[in-house]
Amino acid sequence: MQIRDIENTNLGLEVENVTKIYNIKKGNVLALDNVSLHVHPNEFLSLLGTSGCGKSTLLRIICGLEKTTEGRIVNQGKVITGPGADRGMVFQAYNLFPWMTISENIQFGLKQKKASSKEAREIAEHYTNLVGLNGFETQYPNSLSGGMRQRVAIARALANDPSVLLLDEPFGALDMQTRGVMQELLLNIWQKSPKTIIMVTHDVDEAIFLADRVAIMSARPGKIKEILDVKKGLPRPRNYHVKTSQEFIKYKERATDIIREESMKLLNSV
Repeated sequence: MQIRDIENTNLGLEVENVTKIYNIKKGNVLALDNVSLHVHPNEFLSLLGTSGCGKSTLLRIICGLEKTTEGRIVNQGKVITGPGADRGMVFQAYNLFPWMTISENIQFGLKQKKASSKEAREIAEHYTNLVGLNGFETQYPNSLSGGMRQRVAIARALANDPSVLLLDEPFGALDMQTRGVMQELLLNIWQKSPKTIIMVTHDVDEAIFLADRVAIMSARPGKIKEILDVKKGLPRPRNYHVKTSQEFIKYKERATDIIREESMKLLNSV
């Protein structure tokens, strides 16, 4: 497949024919096999699939933390060659600086970009309020719950004003109740501060509830198996009640069937 000219990829983020091969002692491992995907500006896209299918690898390549073996990533017309301010990453581990206050953690990237102290404080205050942590600005991460720490991590990523927010299982370590609250909080943040969001998750309900589209990946080597356009059947705004609707259940059944099929292929290949 021929890679398109950059001038035709000015809008959104383009994954073009991406292949990733890891060289290990026992031989080469094909993690991603010719993956292509277009993500629209301000779209919320979930990446869903079995463990080891390459979801997080693809996300790290988009972030610039890993290189492709073949293919490329283009964001707003620019080929990604490494990490950049146009992309913010939130991991499952909160990765906060324990010696910094909540406000200082959120300001960290802004200070690296040489923002003035006044500007950094104002931006940090805005995003502290947006994630519902006003009053906790002077607290340290070890005094917060897991859900609150992840709010800080999201606020820190948003404070740098990236065009693309990358989320790698951000709620995976949280209990079910907190996870549900964080999902609704993320939707609220996204509606108030629109970004292109690409989120990796193993949770079928989470993927469908949050996303405009759900890209389901095959078992390794990872490919895009199918894309569910859930926004057609689940218009916004959404709240948790949508999870009991017939349309939601229909999408969940389809996604679960695909993932089960891929899991069985993986099991039978071992």
